[in-house]
Amino acid sequence: MPFTSDQIAELKLLSQFNSCSSQEGIKVHQHTATPEVVAAAERLFQKGLITQHDGGYLTSRGCEAVEQTEQLLGMLADG
Repeated sequence: MPFTSDQIAELKLLSQFNSCSSQEGIKVHQHTATPEVVAAAERLFQKGLITQHDGGYLTSRGCEAVEQTEQLLGMLADG
């Protein structure tokens, strides 16, 4: 099952979050971010992974997603 371009955008945005801190969020500025990043943030919000449609903080489910994303990136980097 290949990744879609939307999923890649979501993974890239998730990788911007600090998985070690629930106190550190991000803000996606609609006037400066690419349309792909803005849409990815909205999708992550709709999926319950982040607290705001334009970023915010990770939810507990989002923290889990970031940890798994970091694990996958680590595995790919080792190869």
